[in-house]
Amino acid sequence: MKTQFMVNFPAELASGLRMQEQEFAEEMKKLALVKLFELGKISSGIAAKALNISRIDFFDVLASYGVDMFNDIDAETLKQERHHG
Repeated sequence: MKTQFMVNFPAELASGLRMQEQEFAEEMKKLALVKLFELGKISSGIAAKALNISRIDFFDVLASYGVDMFNDIDAETLKQERHHG
């Protein structure tokens, strides 16, 4: 199930970034999901699903914004990977 909500921005903001309104809306969605991930509020899987992309593609999005993808990996996961790697 999807929920839609509206956020109002001055038209100059999109045009100042040289974006069309729809492109600007998608960018704001992406930025919000990246920040929520960075703050540890959502997982990469949830963010990827919201953007209709794979987790691997979401990791590429994170890299493009300079966000560490390892926020999603907890200490227990790292410990398990060390023992199996």
